[in-house]
Amino acid sequence: MASKRVTTSLDWAFRSRETHRITIVQRPNLPLALFLVSIPLGWALSGHGAAAKAVDVMGSVSLGWWAIDEVLRGVNPWRRVLGVAGGVFVLSRTIALLR
Repeated sequence: MASKRVTTSLDWAFRSRETHRITIVQRPNLPLALFLVSIPLGWALSGHGAAAKAVDVMGSVSLGWWAIDEVLRGVNPWRRVLGVAGGVFVLSRTIALLR
């Protein structure tokens, strides 16, 4: 009985509402790709003033864009939770940058 509940819960959380397949990760879309590019670019520009700040802003805006998109249009609850986590990360990163 308990294993049936676990299986049903996992199915509910990870099954795509569009394709009905289990979806845990997907190919990065444009905003997530921009965020992923900003990470090594930020490392390379670390300590270079305005350029580093611009890359930080680009990364935060891109991840925020991705997070909002996932919360609103995620294919399953797991993807929407990832969007919320990304949004929390962006908020904490923004607060840290403003200090």
